[in-house]
Amino acid sequence: MQIDDRLATVLRMQAASERAAQTQFRQLLDLAGSTNESDDFMLDAAYERLSALSAALPPETRAAIVREPGVRLRNPGFVAYLTSQELPVAAAAAISARLSESQWEALVPALPVEVRALLGLRRDLPAGTRALLARLGVAGLGLPPGAQAQGAIPAEARPAAPPAAEPVVPPPVQPAAAPVSAPLPAANENVLDLDPALALAAGNGNNGIGEIVRRIEAFRRTREQARPAPTHDAPHLPLDLPATEHASAPAVFDFTTDAEGRINWAEAPLAPMTVGIALADPQPDAPAHSDAATVVAMRRRQPVRRGRVELEGAPAIAGEWRIDAAPVFTAPGGRFAGYRGRLRRPAAAEPVSAASDSSADRMRQVIHELRTPVNAIQGFAEIIQQQLFGPTPNEYRALAAAIAGDAARMLAGFEELDRLVKLETGALELDRGSTDLAAIVAGTARQLDAVLRPRSAGMRLVAGLQDCPVALTRPDAEALVWRILATLAGSASPGEAMQIAVSADKGHAAIEIDLPISLADRADIFEGIVSGAPQAVSAGMFGAGFALRLARAEAHAAGGELARADDLLLLSLPLSGQIAGGKADSGMDTRGQMPDTA
Repeated sequence: MQIDDRLATVLRMQAASERAAQTQFRQLLDLAGSTNESDDFMLDAAYERLSALSAALPPETRAAIVREPGVRLRNPGFVAYLTSQELPVAAAAAISARLSESQWEALVPALPVEVRALLGLRRDLPAGTRALLARLGVAGLGLPPGAQAQGAIPAEARPAAPPAAEPVVPPPVQPAAAPVSAPLPAANENVLDLDPALALAAGNGNNGIGEIVRRIEAFRRTREQARPAPTHDAPHLPLDLPATEHASAPAVFDFTTDAEGRINWAEAPLAPMTVGIALADPQPDAPAHSDAATVVAMRRRQPVRRGRVELEGAPAIAGEWRIDAAPVFTAPGGRFAGYRGRLRRPAAAEPVSAASDSSADRMRQVIHELRTPVNAIQGFAEIIQQQLFGPTPNEYRALAAAIAGDAARMLAGFEELDRLVKLETGALELDRGSTDLAAIVAGTARQLDAVLRPRSAGMRLVAGLQDCPVALTRPDAEALVWRILATLAGSASPGEAMQIAVSADKGHAAIEIDLPISLADRADIFEGIVSGAPQAVSAGMFGAGFALRLARAEAHAAGGELARADDLLLLSLPLSGQIAGGKADSGMDTRGQMPDTA
């Protein structure tokens, strides 16, 4: 043949019906499967046509065509294409492919795990390919047929077949697919001896089935006794292994992944436990959980350096790992093929910090990334508003002033977020001191009452102490009291009055405050809900729930507590010393004014 234009001739055909589509699929399968990769243009066109036909033909139909006698699958690239499709088609291609040992060794690591398992059932693979499958954790799952099992059941205990009775043979059932027999056992391997007498006994009812079960159990015991000492030369499943065997699991192993980040090859003996694990799977129930930097790098197909991965599974692989990997691209075409890398256990010199991997650490990083551009925006707005670089129209100065104000509020919100994260994770501790809590509460109540008075609302101090020193510095105590009282005042409705009582008992100072109706109706007053309604007093940009949660974290850091009791908000703080005076006169006016004692 001078010019082989068979592939071009088939591609010129139009598949107008399902039968025509099946015919064209069969022809392209035969031609592409036996054509080498030299004619890239024609093969690319064949792949495109096969993809279009695959959308029109169900997987079962295509799998049946692949399994037909006479189909030639000698092109490793085309076999890889077929094994990437649905499982029925991939299984049929793996069973029907006829490749050399070198071609199998290049193809097997890229095959899906399910296809490798089916490929392990083939008896006609080269020895090198079978060894490669074994290193990847693929082994035959069938019981070997064979000779007599030593010590399984004594010969005299076997039931004798009745000489006159002739067994009733049921009609054979044709299987959907031709089964592939398992590899023949070695000469010294213990196997079951299912002799004709036992087969006849099995057909007589429950006694025969029980006899088979007993023989299988005897065979299992015999095989356990004859099992050689375990070695790490071949992969095995880590089921019921002794502690010494778990302890000897390697702390470093190399691996490769496919384009989706799924491990398709790993060093023995960890290959059976790691092959198939997706390193960048975002699902919460995935067996691998990588840190954010590793996931982002793998999605962008960038190198991974000192990434953190936590694996779930057998004790040999479970726990923390460090990952170093580099992306791999195909030589012709430059397509991304996956990663080649190494997983290693953390060294003793680099302990894993729980706080560094927590969501709190990520939140602080986000706050830092947001604070930088907002600072820049605020700085440029102030430059324009103050005309530092020259005259600016008043309209632009007004806009710049508004932008600077918004930026300042955003920065204040970022500081509150950062403070809450540090307090809740224990990264920030409040300084100890001695501050009169009663005086701070009285002064703050007077300020807020003046703001609430035009709305016919108020904040009244009904009971207080002359001196109530708590173990806080004055700035921290003022910020805590303002945050609580301003949040409640901002949530108060018109005409609503709140009462405050300050007391001390058993080494703690206590403040009781009435909750406004808008907060008393909530199931959780610490839930971060931002209200869109304007407020006379605002304690922060994230709403009342967040402000109270921050106040609760500050109270915890000071050794106290902020909690809700029905329609009251209770603040408890430790005293810094003995209370100097007794209770003061509780005759306060509606603005919380202390009466004149002169």
